[in-house]
Amino acid sequence: MQFRRSPGAGWRRAVIVAALAVVLPAGLAAQRFEVSFPASLHAGPITGRVFVFVSRDSTREPRFEAGGYAASVPFFGVDVNALAPGAQAVVDASVLGFPLKSLHDLPAGDYYVQALLNVYTQFHRADGHVIWAHMDQWEGQNFRTSPGNLVSAVRRVHLDPAAGFDVPLALSRALPPVAMPADTKWVKHIKIQSALLTKFWGHPFYLGATVLLPTGYDEHPDVSYPVIYIQGHFGLGAPFGFDPNGQPESAARREARLKSTAREPGYAFAQSWMSANEPRMIAVTFQHPTPYFDDSYAVNSANNGPYGDALLTELIPYLESHYRIIAKPYARMLTGGSTGGWESIALQVFHPKFFGGTWTLYPDPVDFRDYQLTDAYTDTSAFVPNESGWWVPERFMMRGTDGQPRTTMRQMSQLEAVLGSHGRSAEQMNAWDAVYGPVGPDGYPEELWNKRTGTIDRSVADYMRDHGYDLRAYLARNWQTIGPDLVGKVHVYVGDMDTYYLNLAVYRLQDFFAQTTNPHYVGTFEYGRPMKPHGWQPFTNAELVQMMAAHIRQYGPRTEGTPPWMYR
Repeated sequence: MQFRRSPGAGWRRAVIVAALAVVLPAGLAAQRFEVSFPASLHAGPITGRVFVFVSRDSTREPRFEAGGYAASVPFFGVDVNALAPGAQAVVDASVLGFPLKSLHDLPAGDYYVQALLNVYTQFHRADGHVIWAHMDQWEGQNFRTSPGNLVSAVRRVHLDPAAGFDVPLALSRALPPVAMPADTKWVKHIKIQSALLTKFWGHPFYLGATVLLPTGYDEHPDVSYPVIYIQGHFGLGAPFGFDPNGQPESAARREARLKSTAREPGYAFAQSWMSANEPRMIAVTFQHPTPYFDDSYAVNSANNGPYGDALLTELIPYLESHYRIIAKPYARMLTGGSTGGWESIALQVFHPKFFGGTWTLYPDPVDFRDYQLTDAYTDTSAFVPNESGWWVPERFMMRGTDGQPRTTMRQMSQLEAVLGSHGRSAEQMNAWDAVYGPVGPDGYPEELWNKRTGTIDRSVADYMRDHGYDLRAYLARNWQTIGPDLVGKVHVYVGDMDTYYLNLAVYRLQDFFAQTTNPHYVGTFEYGRPMKPHGWQPFTNAELVQMMAAHIRQYGPRTEGTPPWMYR
Protein backbone atom coordinates (compact mmCIF):
# COMPACT_ATOMS: atom_id res chain seq x y z
CA MET A 1 0.00 0.00 0.00
CA GLN A 2 0.94 3.61 -0.29
CA PHE A 3 0.13 5.64 2.89
CA ARG A 4 3.80 6.44 3.12
CA ARG A 5 3.83 10.22 3.16
CA SER A 6 2.37 11.11 6.55
CA PRO A 7 4.18 14.24 7.78
CA GLY A 8 5.59 14.15 11.27
CA ALA A 9 3.69 17.16 12.55
CA GLY A 10 0.77 19.17 11.41
CA TRP A 11 -2.92 19.81 11.64
CA ARG A 12 -4.63 17.05 13.60
CA ARG A 13 -8.24 18.21 13.50
CA ALA A 14 -10.42 15.33 12.34
CA VAL A 15 -13.09 16.31 9.86
CA ILE A 16 -15.94 13.98 8.90
CA VAL A 17 -18.40 15.48 6.43
CA ALA A 18 -21.57 14.10 4.93
CA ALA A 19 -20.41 15.02 1.41
CA LEU A 20 -17.35 16.62 -0.08
CA ALA A 21 -19.06 19.32 -2.10
CA VAL A 22 -18.16 22.80 -0.88
CA VAL A 23 -21.30 24.85 -0.11
CA LEU A 24 -20.65 28.32 1.31
CA PRO A 25 -22.93 30.55 3.39
CA ALA A 26 -24.55 33.49 1.61
CA GLY A 27 -22.86 36.86 2.07
CA LEU A 28 -19.50 35.34 3.01
CA ALA A 29 -16.49 37.66 2.80
CA ALA A 30 -14.05 36.63 0.06
CA GLN A 31 -11.16 34.38 1.02
CA ARG A 32 -8.66 33.73 -1.75
CA PHE A 33 -5.08 33.14 -2.73
CA GLU A 34 -3.84 34.25 -6.15
CA VAL A 35 -0.99 32.09 -7.46
CA SER A 36 1.14 33.10 -10.45
CA PHE A 37 4.57 32.62 -11.98
CA PRO A 38 6.78 34.94 -14.07
CA ALA A 39 7.95 34.27 -17.61
CA SER A 40 11.53 34.34 -16.32
CA LEU A 41 10.76 31.15 -14.36
CA HIS A 42 8.80 29.37 -17.10
CA ALA A 43 8.32 30.91 -20.52
CA GLY A 44 5.23 29.04 -21.65
CA PRO A 45 1.82 28.04 -20.25
CA ILE A 46 1.56 25.19 -17.75
CA THR A 47 -1.14 22.58 -17.26
CA GLY A 48 -1.15 20.97 -13.85
CA ARG A 49 -2.50 21.40 -10.34
CA VAL A 50 -1.94 24.33 -8.00
CA PHE A 51 -1.77 23.79 -4.24
CA VAL A 52 -1.79 26.25 -1.34
CA PHE A 53 -0.56 25.04 2.05
CA VAL A 54 -1.38 26.71 5.36
CA SER A 55 0.64 25.94 8.49
CA ARG A 56 1.10 27.28 12.02
CA ASP A 57 4.64 25.87 12.15
CA SER A 58 7.64 27.83 10.85
CA THR A 59 10.21 25.05 11.27
CA ARG A 60 9.51 23.38 7.89
CA GLU A 61 8.16 24.53 4.58
CA PRO A 62 4.37 23.98 4.62
CA ARG A 63 4.52 21.74 1.53
CA PHE A 64 6.37 19.13 3.60
CA GLU A 65 3.63 19.15 6.25
CA ALA A 66 0.77 18.43 3.86
CA GLY A 67 -0.85 15.38 2.34
CA GLY A 68 -0.55 12.80 5.10
CA TYR A 69 -3.65 10.71 5.69
CA ALA A 70 -3.10 10.70 9.47
CA ALA A 71 -1.74 14.23 10.01
CA SER A 72 -1.70 17.12 7.60
CA VAL A 73 -1.75 20.89 7.65
CA PRO A 74 -4.68 22.34 5.70
CA PHE A 75 -4.07 22.52 1.96
CA PHE A 76 -6.21 23.15 -1.10
CA GLY A 77 -5.83 22.09 -4.73
CA VAL A 78 -7.23 23.17 -8.08
CA ASP A 79 -6.47 22.20 -11.69
CA VAL A 80 -5.03 24.76 -14.10
CA ASN A 81 -5.19 24.45 -17.86
CA ALA A 82 -2.54 26.28 -19.91
CA LEU A 83 -1.89 28.79 -17.12
CA ALA A 84 0.14 31.56 -18.75
CA PRO A 85 3.03 33.44 -17.14
CA GLY A 86 1.62 36.33 -15.15
CA ALA A 87 -1.89 34.87 -15.06
CA GLN A 88 -3.47 34.00 -11.74
CA ALA A 89 -4.72 30.67 -10.48
CA VAL A 90 -7.33 31.41 -7.82
CA VAL A 91 -7.69 29.21 -4.75
CA ASP A 92 -10.76 30.47 -2.91
CA ALA A 93 -13.34 29.19 -0.43
CA SER A 94 -15.08 27.13 -3.13
CA VAL A 95 -11.98 24.97 -3.62
CA LEU A 96 -11.98 21.67 -1.74
CA GLY A 97 -9.34 21.23 0.93
CA PHE A 98 -8.00 18.65 3.36
CA PRO A 99 -8.41 18.10 6.26
CA LEU A 100 -10.50 21.28 6.36
CA LYS A 101 -13.14 21.33 3.69
CA SER A 102 -12.81 25.01 2.79
CA LEU A 103 -10.76 28.13 3.48
CA HIS A 104 -13.92 29.31 5.21
CA ASP A 105 -13.22 26.74 7.98
CA LEU A 106 -9.83 28.19 8.92
CA PRO A 107 -9.77 29.73 12.41
CA ALA A 108 -8.56 33.31 12.40
CA GLY A 109 -4.86 33.56 13.19
CA ASP A 110 -1.29 33.93 11.96
CA TYR A 111 -0.12 31.37 9.42
CA TYR A 112 2.79 30.41 7.18
CA VAL A 113 1.57 29.86 3.62
CA GLN A 114 3.17 28.47 0.49
CA ALA A 115 2.07 27.61 -3.06
CA LEU A 116 3.20 24.83 -5.39
CA LEU A 117 2.41 23.99 -9.00
CA ASN A 118 2.54 20.29 -9.88
CA VAL A 119 3.43 20.27 -13.59
CA TYR A 120 1.63 17.84 -15.91
CA THR A 121 2.79 16.35 -19.22
CA GLN A 122 0.54 15.65 -22.19
CA PHE A 123 0.59 12.01 -23.32
CA HIS A 124 -0.64 10.76 -26.70
CA ARG A 125 -1.16 7.12 -25.81
CA ALA A 126 -1.20 4.15 -28.13
CA ASP A 127 -4.82 3.43 -27.14
CA GLY A 128 -5.85 6.69 -28.81
CA HIS A 129 -6.41 8.70 -25.62
CA VAL A 130 -4.73 12.03 -24.97
CA ILE A 131 -4.36 12.84 -21.28
CA TRP A 132 -2.47 15.13 -18.93
CA ALA A 133 -0.70 13.68 -15.88
CA HIS A 134 2.46 14.16 -13.87
CA MET A 135 5.51 12.56 -15.49
CA ASP A 136 7.63 11.12 -12.73
CA GLN A 137 11.11 12.63 -12.61
CA TRP A 138 12.62 9.71 -10.67
CA GLU A 139 11.32 11.11 -7.38
CA GLY A 140 8.58 8.51 -6.95
CA GLN A 141 5.50 10.66 -7.73
CA ASN A 142 6.11 12.96 -4.77
CA PHE A 143 4.67 16.30 -5.86
CA ARG A 144 6.36 18.08 -2.95
CA THR A 145 9.84 17.35 -4.32
CA SER A 146 9.36 16.52 -8.01
CA PRO A 147 12.00 18.19 -10.21
CA GLY A 148 10.56 20.98 -12.32
CA ASN A 149 7.60 21.68 -10.06
CA LEU A 150 7.32 25.35 -9.12
CA VAL A 151 7.14 26.59 -5.52
CA SER A 152 6.79 29.94 -3.82
CA ALA A 153 8.64 31.35 -0.86
CA VAL A 154 6.95 30.91 2.51
CA ARG A 155 4.94 33.94 3.64
CA ARG A 156 3.73 34.77 7.13
CA VAL A 157 0.21 36.20 6.96
CA HIS A 158 -2.79 36.87 9.15
CA LEU A 159 -5.91 35.14 7.90
CA ASP A 160 -9.41 35.89 9.14
CA PRO A 161 -12.14 34.24 7.05
CA ALA A 162 -14.83 36.43 8.64
CA ALA A 163 -13.07 39.59 7.52
CA GLY A 164 -11.92 38.09 4.21
CA PHE A 165 -8.45 38.07 2.67
CA ASP A 166 -6.75 38.15 -0.72
CA VAL A 167 -3.16 36.88 -0.63
CA PRO A 168 -0.89 36.86 -3.73
CA LEU A 169 1.67 34.04 -3.88
CA ALA A 170 4.35 34.19 -6.57
CA LEU A 171 5.96 30.92 -7.61
CA SER A 172 9.63 31.80 -7.55
CA ARG A 173 11.74 28.69 -8.17
CA ALA A 174 11.73 25.30 -9.85
CA LEU A 175 12.65 22.25 -7.79
CA PRO A 176 16.04 20.73 -8.68
CA PRO A 177 16.77 17.32 -10.25
CA VAL A 178 17.05 14.23 -8.09
CA ALA A 179 20.58 13.49 -6.93
CA MET A 180 21.31 9.91 -7.93
CA PRO A 181 23.25 7.78 -5.42
CA ALA A 182 26.75 6.85 -6.48
CA ASP A 183 27.58 3.26 -7.31
CA THR A 184 29.81 1.39 -4.87
CA LYS A 185 31.59 -1.96 -4.79
CA TRP A 186 28.40 -3.48 -3.43
CA VAL A 187 25.54 -1.42 -4.90
CA LYS A 188 24.88 -0.65 -8.58
CA HIS A 189 22.13 1.51 -10.10
CA ILE A 190 20.50 0.74 -13.46
CA LYS A 191 18.14 2.87 -15.57
CA ILE A 192 17.02 1.82 -19.04
CA GLN A 193 14.45 3.12 -21.49
CA SER A 194 11.53 0.75 -22.01
CA ALA A 195 10.50 0.30 -25.64
CA LEU A 196 7.14 -1.18 -24.61
CA LEU A 197 6.20 1.64 -22.25
CA THR A 198 7.55 4.36 -24.53
CA LYS A 199 5.33 3.04 -27.33
CA PHE A 200 2.27 2.88 -25.09
CA TRP A 201 2.67 6.37 -23.60
CA GLY A 202 4.06 8.12 -26.68
CA HIS A 203 6.81 9.52 -24.46
CA PRO A 204 10.18 8.19 -23.23
CA PHE A 205 9.61 5.92 -20.21
CA TYR A 206 12.22 4.28 -18.02
CA LEU A 207 12.66 1.29 -15.76
CA GLY A 208 15.31 1.05 -13.08
CA ALA A 209 16.89 -1.32 -10.62
CA THR A 210 19.24 -1.18 -7.67
CA VAL A 211 21.50 -4.22 -7.43
CA LEU A 212 23.23 -5.52 -4.30
CA LEU A 213 26.15 -7.80 -5.04
CA PRO A 214 27.43 -10.54 -2.72
CA THR A 215 30.78 -10.81 -1.01
CA GLY A 216 33.38 -12.18 -3.41
CA TYR A 217 31.51 -11.27 -6.58
CA ASP A 218 34.62 -9.86 -8.29
CA GLU A 219 36.89 -12.54 -6.85
CA HIS A 220 34.76 -15.40 -8.23
CA PRO A 221 34.22 -14.51 -11.91
CA ASP A 222 33.08 -18.03 -12.80
CA VAL A 223 30.26 -18.17 -10.26
CA SER A 224 26.63 -17.29 -11.05
CA TYR A 225 24.16 -16.52 -8.30
CA PRO A 226 20.49 -16.86 -7.35
CA VAL A 227 18.58 -13.59 -7.23
CA ILE A 228 16.09 -12.03 -4.83
CA TYR A 229 13.69 -9.66 -6.57
CA ILE A 230 12.38 -7.33 -3.84
CA GLN A 231 9.10 -5.56 -4.61
CA GLY A 232 7.96 -2.30 -3.07
CA HIS A 233 7.50 1.42 -3.45
CA PHE A 234 9.89 3.57 -5.47
CA GLY A 235 13.24 4.09 -3.81
CA LEU A 236 16.88 4.43 -4.77
CA GLY A 237 18.32 3.00 -1.57
CA ALA A 238 20.16 -0.30 -1.41
CA PRO A 239 18.15 -3.55 -1.22
CA PHE A 240 17.27 -4.54 2.34
CA GLY A 241 18.65 -1.18 3.49
CA PHE A 242 22.23 -2.48 3.12
CA ASP A 243 24.56 0.05 4.80
CA PRO A 244 28.09 -1.11 5.63
CA ASN A 245 29.00 2.36 6.93
CA GLY A 246 26.19 2.68 9.46
CA GLN A 247 26.33 2.49 13.22
CA PRO A 248 26.28 -0.80 15.16
CA GLU A 249 23.05 -1.50 16.99
CA SER A 250 23.17 -1.29 20.77
CA ALA A 251 21.91 -4.21 22.84
CA ALA A 252 19.06 -2.09 24.20
CA ARG A 253 17.92 -0.96 20.74
CA ARG A 254 18.10 -4.51 19.44
CA GLU A 255 15.94 -5.75 22.31
CA ALA A 256 13.39 -2.99 21.67
CA ARG A 257 13.38 -3.72 17.94
CA LEU A 258 12.72 -7.42 18.47
CA LYS A 259 9.57 -6.48 20.40
CA SER A 260 8.29 -4.25 17.59
CA THR A 261 7.84 -4.38 13.82
CA ALA A 262 11.07 -2.45 13.14
CA ARG A 263 13.54 -3.94 10.67
CA GLU A 264 17.09 -4.62 11.61
CA PRO A 265 19.19 -1.55 10.74
CA GLY A 266 20.96 -1.45 7.41
CA TYR A 267 24.28 -1.81 9.20
CA ALA A 268 23.18 -4.98 10.99
CA PHE A 269 21.94 -6.49 7.73
CA ALA A 270 25.17 -5.50 6.00
CA GLN A 271 27.23 -7.34 8.59
CA SER A 272 25.21 -10.49 7.91
CA TRP A 273 25.33 -10.05 4.13
CA MET A 274 29.11 -9.69 4.18
CA SER A 275 29.76 -12.46 6.72
CA ALA A 276 31.17 -15.87 5.95
CA ASN A 277 27.93 -17.58 6.99
CA GLU A 278 25.56 -15.77 4.63
CA PRO A 279 24.54 -17.46 1.34
CA ARG A 280 25.90 -15.67 -1.70
CA MET A 281 23.00 -14.20 -3.63
CA ILE A 282 22.19 -11.05 -5.61
CA ALA A 283 19.39 -8.79 -4.35
CA VAL A 284 17.50 -6.40 -6.63
CA THR A 285 14.86 -3.71 -6.14
CA PHE A 286 12.89 -2.32 -9.09
CA GLN A 287 12.01 1.27 -9.97
CA HIS A 288 8.90 1.50 -12.16
CA PRO A 289 6.90 4.65 -11.44
CA THR A 290 3.85 5.51 -13.53
CA PRO A 291 2.00 8.79 -14.15
CA TYR A 292 -0.53 7.62 -11.54
CA PHE A 293 1.64 6.25 -8.74
CA ASP A 294 5.19 5.63 -7.63
CA ASP A 295 4.86 1.99 -8.63
CA SER A 296 3.13 0.03 -11.40
CA TYR A 297 2.23 -3.01 -9.27
CA ALA A 298 4.38 -5.01 -11.72
CA VAL A 299 1.46 -6.01 -13.95
CA ASN A 300 -0.03 -5.00 -17.26
CA SER A 301 -2.99 -2.67 -16.95
CA ALA A 302 -5.28 -0.72 -19.24
CA ASN A 303 -4.36 2.62 -17.66
CA ASN A 304 -0.67 2.14 -16.90
CA GLY A 305 0.30 0.07 -19.89
CA PRO A 306 2.39 -3.11 -20.24
CA TYR A 307 4.51 -2.81 -17.11
CA GLY A 308 4.37 -6.54 -16.40
CA ASP A 309 5.69 -7.35 -19.87
CA ALA A 310 8.31 -4.60 -19.61
CA LEU A 311 9.66 -5.94 -16.32
CA LEU A 312 9.79 -9.56 -17.46
CA THR A 313 10.96 -9.06 -21.06
CA GLU A 314 13.12 -5.93 -20.77
CA LEU A 315 14.37 -5.23 -17.24
CA ILE A 316 14.92 -8.74 -15.87
CA PRO A 317 16.69 -9.96 -19.06
CA TYR A 318 18.88 -6.85 -18.92
CA LEU A 319 19.84 -7.60 -15.32
CA GLU A 320 20.42 -11.28 -15.97
CA SER A 321 22.66 -10.50 -18.94
CA HIS A 322 24.70 -7.79 -17.18
CA TYR A 323 25.19 -9.57 -13.86
CA ARG A 324 25.98 -13.21 -13.22
CA ILE A 325 22.45 -14.19 -12.24
CA ILE A 326 21.27 -17.77 -12.65
CA ALA A 327 18.53 -17.21 -15.24
CA LYS A 328 16.46 -20.19 -14.12
CA PRO A 329 13.06 -20.28 -12.36
CA TYR A 330 14.38 -22.16 -9.31
CA ALA A 331 16.89 -19.35 -8.66
CA ARG A 332 14.47 -16.39 -8.92
CA MET A 333 13.06 -15.55 -5.49
CA LEU A 334 10.45 -12.89 -4.69
CA THR A 335 9.61 -10.88 -1.60
CA GLY A 336 8.00 -7.59 -0.67
CA GLY A 337 5.66 -6.00 1.82
CA SER A 338 2.37 -4.10 1.45
CA THR A 339 2.29 -2.88 -2.16
CA GLY A 340 5.36 -5.05 -2.67
CA GLY A 341 3.52 -7.90 -0.95
CA TRP A 342 0.74 -7.83 -3.53
CA GLU A 343 3.31 -7.53 -6.32
CA SER A 344 5.39 -10.45 -5.08
CA ILE A 345 2.45 -12.82 -4.89
CA ALA A 346 0.98 -11.53 -8.16
CA LEU A 347 4.26 -12.09 -10.01
CA GLN A 348 4.44 -15.63 -8.64
CA VAL A 349 0.80 -16.41 -9.42
CA PHE A 350 0.77 -14.86 -12.91
CA HIS A 351 4.16 -16.36 -13.82
CA PRO A 352 4.36 -19.64 -11.87
CA LYS A 353 6.92 -21.17 -14.21
CA PHE A 354 9.19 -18.11 -14.20
CA PHE A 355 9.72 -17.56 -10.45
CA GLY A 356 10.75 -20.09 -7.84
CA GLY A 357 8.96 -18.81 -4.73
CA THR A 358 7.61 -15.80 -2.90
CA TRP A 359 7.85 -14.72 0.74
CA THR A 360 4.99 -12.24 0.77
CA LEU A 361 4.57 -9.79 3.65
CA TYR A 362 1.28 -8.05 4.63
CA PRO A 363 0.04 -7.74 1.03
CA ASP A 364 -2.51 -5.28 -0.31
CA PRO A 365 -5.95 -6.89 -0.73
CA VAL A 366 -5.66 -10.30 -2.38
CA ASP A 367 -9.44 -10.89 -2.27
CA PHE A 368 -11.63 -7.94 -3.22
CA ARG A 369 -14.44 -9.09 -0.93
CA ASP A 370 -12.12 -7.59 1.68
CA TYR A 371 -10.90 -4.48 -0.12
CA GLN A 372 -9.78 -3.39 3.31
CA LEU A 373 -13.22 -3.22 5.00
CA THR A 374 -15.19 -2.83 1.76
CA ASP A 375 -16.71 -5.67 -0.24
CA ALA A 376 -16.18 -4.40 -3.76
CA TYR A 377 -18.86 -6.72 -5.14
CA THR A 378 -21.79 -6.27 -2.74
CA ASP A 379 -21.33 -2.94 -0.94
CA THR A 380 -23.00 0.11 -2.46
CA SER A 381 -20.77 2.65 -0.69
CA ALA A 382 -17.13 2.71 0.31
CA PHE A 383 -17.91 5.20 3.08
CA VAL A 384 -20.62 3.41 5.08
CA PRO A 385 -21.92 -0.17 5.42
CA ASN A 386 -25.00 -1.28 3.50
CA GLU A 387 -27.27 -1.60 6.52
CA SER A 388 -29.95 1.04 6.80
CA GLY A 389 -31.41 2.68 9.86
CA TRP A 390 -31.12 5.75 11.98
CA TRP A 391 -27.44 5.17 12.76
CA VAL A 392 -25.01 4.44 9.94
CA PRO A 393 -21.36 4.16 11.06
CA GLU A 394 -18.42 5.40 9.07
CA ARG A 395 -16.20 2.78 7.45
CA PHE A 396 -12.55 2.98 8.49
CA MET A 397 -9.39 2.20 6.54
CA MET A 398 -6.82 2.51 9.31
CA ARG A 399 -6.56 1.46 12.96
CA GLY A 400 -4.08 1.23 15.81
CA THR A 401 -2.80 -2.01 17.30
CA ASP A 402 -5.43 -1.64 20.03
CA GLY A 403 -8.14 -1.68 17.37
CA GLN A 404 -8.88 2.02 17.77
CA PRO A 405 -9.99 3.46 14.39
CA ARG A 406 -7.76 6.22 13.02
CA THR A 407 -8.86 7.29 9.53
CA THR A 408 -12.09 6.80 7.59
CA MET A 409 -12.56 5.91 3.94
CA ARG A 410 -14.37 9.22 3.55
CA GLN A 411 -11.38 11.17 4.87
CA MET A 412 -8.92 9.25 2.69
CA SER A 413 -11.11 9.83 -0.36
CA GLN A 414 -11.31 13.55 0.44
CA LEU A 415 -7.52 13.65 0.59
CA GLU A 416 -7.24 12.02 -2.82
CA ALA A 417 -9.85 14.35 -4.31
CA VAL A 418 -7.76 17.32 -3.17
CA LEU A 419 -4.48 15.85 -4.40
CA GLY A 420 -5.72 15.31 -7.93
CA SER A 421 -8.74 15.06 -10.21
CA HIS A 422 -9.29 12.24 -12.73
CA GLY A 423 -7.46 9.70 -10.55
CA ARG A 424 -4.24 11.75 -10.50
CA SER A 425 -3.74 11.97 -6.72
CA ALA A 426 -0.78 9.53 -6.82
CA GLU A 427 -2.25 8.04 -3.65
CA GLN A 428 -3.40 4.55 -2.74
CA MET A 429 -7.05 4.30 -3.75
CA ASN A 430 -6.47 6.05 -7.09
CA ALA A 431 -3.43 3.84 -7.62
CA TRP A 432 -5.60 0.75 -7.34
CA ASP A 433 -8.11 2.30 -9.74
CA ALA A 434 -5.33 2.84 -12.28
CA VAL A 435 -3.83 -0.64 -11.89
CA TYR A 436 -6.96 -2.76 -11.60
CA GLY A 437 -9.69 -0.76 -13.32
CA PRO A 438 -10.77 0.09 -16.86
CA VAL A 439 -10.04 3.24 -18.85
CA GLY A 440 -12.89 5.75 -18.81
CA PRO A 441 -14.26 7.52 -21.89
CA ASP A 442 -12.05 10.54 -21.10
CA GLY A 443 -8.90 8.39 -21.06
CA TYR A 444 -8.48 8.50 -17.27
CA PRO A 445 -9.05 5.59 -14.87
CA GLU A 446 -12.61 4.69 -13.95
CA GLU A 447 -12.86 4.89 -10.16
CA LEU A 448 -14.15 1.97 -8.12
CA TRP A 449 -15.97 4.55 -6.04
CA ASN A 450 -16.65 8.24 -6.41
CA LYS A 451 -14.16 9.99 -4.13
CA ARG A 452 -16.72 12.65 -3.20
CA THR A 453 -19.79 10.49 -2.59
CA GLY A 454 -18.41 7.01 -1.90
CA THR A 455 -20.78 5.36 -4.40
CA ILE A 456 -19.31 2.13 -5.75
CA ASP A 457 -19.42 1.37 -9.47
CA ARG A 458 -20.16 -2.35 -9.61
CA SER A 459 -19.06 -2.59 -13.25
CA VAL A 460 -15.56 -1.47 -12.23
CA ALA A 461 -15.44 -4.12 -9.49
CA ASP A 462 -16.49 -6.79 -12.00
CA TYR A 463 -13.82 -5.60 -14.43
CA MET A 464 -11.15 -5.87 -11.72
CA ARG A 465 -12.19 -9.43 -10.90
CA ASP A 466 -12.65 -10.58 -14.49
CA HIS A 467 -9.22 -9.24 -15.52
CA GLY A 468 -7.40 -11.17 -12.82
CA TYR A 469 -6.50 -8.51 -10.26
CA ASP A 470 -8.53 -10.20 -7.49
CA LEU A 471 -5.82 -12.80 -6.90
CA ARG A 472 -7.95 -15.27 -4.97
CA ALA A 473 -10.60 -15.23 -7.70
CA TYR A 474 -7.89 -15.65 -10.34
CA LEU A 475 -6.43 -18.63 -8.49
CA ALA A 476 -9.87 -20.22 -8.15
CA ARG A 477 -10.52 -19.93 -11.90
CA ASN A 478 -7.11 -21.20 -12.94
CA TRP A 479 -6.01 -23.59 -10.20
CA GLN A 480 -6.03 -26.73 -12.32
CA THR A 481 -3.64 -25.05 -14.76
CA ILE A 482 -1.33 -23.10 -12.47
CA GLY A 483 -1.65 -25.01 -9.21
CA PRO A 484 0.99 -27.66 -9.98
CA ASP A 485 3.59 -24.91 -10.49
CA LEU A 486 2.72 -23.12 -7.24
CA VAL A 487 3.02 -25.94 -4.74
CA GLY A 488 5.55 -24.98 -2.08
CA LYS A 489 6.16 -21.56 -3.60
CA VAL A 490 3.74 -19.23 -1.77
CA HIS A 491 4.49 -18.09 1.80
CA VAL A 492 2.42 -15.28 3.34
CA TYR A 493 2.95 -13.37 6.60
CA VAL A 494 0.71 -10.68 8.10
CA GLY A 495 -0.11 -9.26 11.53
CA ASP A 496 -3.51 -10.16 12.99
CA MET A 497 -4.08 -6.44 13.73
CA ASP A 498 -2.83 -5.14 10.40
CA THR A 499 -3.11 -1.35 10.41
CA TYR A 500 -5.07 -1.36 7.13
CA TYR A 501 -7.14 -4.52 7.77
CA LEU A 502 -5.13 -6.43 5.16
CA ASN A 503 -5.16 -9.63 7.22
CA LEU A 504 -8.86 -10.09 6.37
CA ALA A 505 -8.23 -10.84 2.68
CA VAL A 506 -5.28 -13.08 3.60
CA TYR A 507 -7.62 -15.23 5.71
CA ARG A 508 -9.79 -15.73 2.63
CA LEU A 509 -6.76 -16.66 0.52
CA GLN A 510 -5.69 -19.24 3.09
CA ASP A 511 -9.21 -20.68 3.13
CA PHE A 512 -9.03 -21.12 -0.63
CA PHE A 513 -5.65 -22.82 -0.52
CA ALA A 514 -6.82 -25.14 2.26
CA GLN A 515 -9.53 -26.64 0.05
CA THR A 516 -7.44 -27.04 -3.12
CA THR A 517 -7.07 -30.46 -4.73
CA ASN A 518 -5.18 -31.78 -7.74
CA PRO A 519 -2.85 -30.52 -6.42
CA HIS A 520 -3.33 -29.60 -2.80
CA TYR A 521 -1.47 -26.42 -1.91
CA VAL A 522 1.67 -26.73 0.17
CA GLY A 523 3.05 -23.49 1.54
CA THR A 524 2.93 -21.12 4.51
CA PHE A 525 0.49 -18.73 6.17
CA GLU A 526 1.60 -17.12 9.42
CA TYR A 527 -0.14 -14.44 11.46
CA GLY A 528 1.53 -12.11 13.93
CA ARG A 529 -0.23 -12.50 17.26
CA PRO A 530 -1.20 -10.80 19.39
CA MET A 531 -1.95 -7.39 17.89
CA LYS A 532 0.84 -7.15 15.31
CA PRO A 533 0.32 -4.21 12.90
CA HIS A 534 1.23 -3.45 9.32
CA GLY A 535 4.94 -4.06 8.87
CA TRP A 536 5.19 -7.21 10.98
CA GLN A 537 7.40 -10.03 9.79
CA PRO A 538 8.58 -12.99 11.86
CA PHE A 539 12.19 -13.00 10.67
CA THR A 540 15.02 -10.61 9.95
CA ASN A 541 16.04 -9.92 6.38
CA ALA A 542 19.21 -11.90 7.00
CA GLU A 543 17.11 -14.87 8.12
CA LEU A 544 14.92 -14.45 5.04
CA VAL A 545 17.98 -14.81 2.83
CA GLN A 546 18.87 -18.02 4.65
CA MET A 547 15.32 -19.36 4.16
CA MET A 548 15.43 -18.61 0.44
CA ALA A 549 18.80 -20.29 0.04
CA ALA A 550 17.47 -23.41 1.76
CA HIS A 551 14.43 -23.37 -0.55
CA ILE A 552 16.63 -23.11 -3.64
CA ARG A 553 18.76 -26.04 -2.51
CA GLN A 554 15.63 -28.10 -1.81
CA TYR A 555 13.79 -27.37 -5.07
CA GLY A 556 16.69 -26.60 -7.41
CA PRO A 557 18.88 -29.04 -9.34
CA ARG A 558 20.38 -31.87 -7.33
CA THR A 559 24.10 -31.31 -6.94
CA GLU A 560 26.91 -33.15 -5.26
CA GLY A 561 28.15 -31.11 -2.32
CA THR A 562 27.80 -27.38 -1.84
CA PRO A 563 26.67 -25.25 -4.84
CA PRO A 564 29.33 -22.83 -6.13
CA TRP A 565 27.32 -19.81 -4.93
CA MET A 566 27.47 -21.07 -1.34
CA TYR A 567 31.22 -20.44 -1.09
CA ARG A 568 32.60 -19.06 2.18
